[in-house]
Amino acid sequence: MSSTRIEITKDLTIPKLFVRQCKKFGKNKVAMREKEFGIWRPYTWQDYYDNVKYLSLGMVSLGLKRGDKVAMIGDNRPEGLWAEMAALCAGGIGVWLFQDCMMDEVKYIIDHSDTKIFVGETQEEVDKALAIKDQCPKLEWVLWDDPKGMRNYDQDFLLSLKEVQARGRELDAKEPGLFEKMVEEGDGEDICLLFYTSGTTALPKGALLTHYNMLTMGRNLLDVDPCYETDDFVSYLPFAWIGEQMMSISCGLQVGYTLNFPEEPDTAQENIREIGPHVMFAPPRLYEGMTRSVQVKYIDSTWTKRRVYEFATKIGYKVANLKFEKQPVPWYLKILHWLAYITMQKKLKDHLGMSRLRQCYTGGAAMGPDHFRFFHALGVNLKQIYGQTEIAGISIVHRSGDVKFDTVGTPIPQTEVKITEEGEIISRSPSVFKGYYKNDEATRKTLVDGWLYSGDRGFIDEDGHLVVFDRSKDVMTLSDGRPFSPQYLETRLKFSPFIQEAWVIGDKREYVTAVMCIDYAVVGKWADDKKLNYTSYPELSQKPEVYDLVQKQIEEANKDLPGPAKIRKFVNLYKVFDADDEELTRTSKLRRAFVEKRYKEIVDGLYGDTDVVHMDTTITYEDGREQRIKTDLRIQEIKV
Repeated sequence: MSSTRIEITKDLTIPKLFVRQCKKFGKNKVAMREKEFGIWRPYTWQDYYDNVKYLSLGMVSLGLKRGDKVAMIGDNRPEGLWAEMAALCAGGIGVWLFQDCMMDEVKYIIDHSDTKIFVGETQEEVDKALAIKDQCPKLEWVLWDDPKGMRNYDQDFLLSLKEVQARGRELDAKEPGLFEKMVEEGDGEDICLLFYTSGTTALPKGALLTHYNMLTMGRNLLDVDPCYETDDFVSYLPFAWIGEQMMSISCGLQVGYTLNFPEEPDTAQENIREIGPHVMFAPPRLYEGMTRSVQVKYIDSTWTKRRVYEFATKIGYKVANLKFEKQPVPWYLKILHWLAYITMQKKLKDHLGMSRLRQCYTGGAAMGPDHFRFFHALGVNLKQIYGQTEIAGISIVHRSGDVKFDTVGTPIPQTEVKITEEGEIISRSPSVFKGYYKNDEATRKTLVDGWLYSGDRGFIDEDGHLVVFDRSKDVMTLSDGRPFSPQYLETRLKFSPFIQEAWVIGDKREYVTAVMCIDYAVVGKWADDKKLNYTSYPELSQKPEVYDLVQKQIEEANKDLPGPAKIRKFVNLYKVFDADDEELTRTSKLRRAFVEKRYKEIVDGLYGDTDVVHMDTTITYEDGREQRIKTDLRIQEIKV
């Protein structure tokens, strides 16, 4: 195993590094695999190079020039990465969209970014492009990958990726050496990616990131946690999320580890188990889902298996707590821990695809301390990452052996972090972005004298660890005047297998309340065991027995909270919060201002004298269909 440190200079670009690595590994090493029709299909670094080269030249033959934007939308597949790298090699700028973007989101980003070439995976993405093309004057070409359903699409501006590569081969024959020339013309300070932020309060802003931004961030993370060219990484999170770019491109290219693409998004967890990656990065939602699945399996297990699980986790928690406190583990506990590993932990880690993990990261939102303890009790080296799109993904991370679950760690090399007088977290590093596209006002507010203003509140503790309190705009003031983070309580609630989402309310109010979203599958199984009849999520959520079940989860979370922070009333929502309904961002953050406005009747009911809220609203599906919902929601009070 070797982890060769690559020197990042101002003239190094992602395409230059890409070409260098392709020449180094050639046909002797697998660059990526994709599971297709049940078989893992490998691509060598030479395959990677050839596909990117001809796709890049093909884009140039279509008129792509330096600085032009290429937008991409689709599942995580080799072709998506080839398209991004092809655009960068030609001096273009990559723009990724979340695959579940609604039509108006697609239209806004394609138009705002001045996209020239749109690359979609399937007929579904092509249809989105066709629907908005007339409203996006700069959009000239729509490219597609999967031929299924494309037989009768014959517009002149529609081309398959294979046709584009064929044009690239023709151009290469006419102008040999053009590809290498284009790559060499690039500079580290050139913009490589235009990344649209989630937009929790307003329209998404386009962050401009350079090659130098992305590569320095990757280099500095690798200095903390080295990876190796023999490692495997599973790429399954949207490329439109900076975290995925961070691991697949910024770190992946420098190390040369193998990227593995799942067969379908739905099979990602199963495919992770098959590969057994060495390093992993995911938002809290994935780890919350894993925890929930383990808890459900525990509930359904036999008496013997439950006792073994309880023994092993009890020992695991004891060992994890000693490590958190940096205390030595006594010899007898080491023996018991080995026994716990043999009887339960080894099998469970293997089931979760975590058997070979050296470290795994979570970021993009806060993770509750209960989830952190759970994974460390399993022996998984889970670390919190803190950063933003505007700093190429990461500025702070936990160090191995120095994990404090109520903090996000310490700055990576070349990164300074300070707290302003107002309590805002600001940072400075070579990875800080160049500004927002077409938004000088937002740039001036966010970038001040080289410092990136995060909009998050926090403090640095006595060990130099950063504690992130919450988004400044989300911190609420309790009835006794003290500040409180609703996100902290929401993550505690979501440790329950029965709770999928929670929204805590109480800013400048006499008491704290919550809107709860049950996990339909888990609560449904629980209801089946209790012989409760139901036909839908709305009906199940309003069952008195389900309210009592949810109340128990809230009482558990309430236990160690100060009086004014305890939840006094709650309501079970008739659905789960959804990005398609604009209640969550595409990275699963709650859009608090939006939901407070949308569910004003519920909030009024929680702070009124009523015990029922009458709802008459519509929900939106991904394909744009709307459904009207008329229902009554019960408000339940909790004695504290």
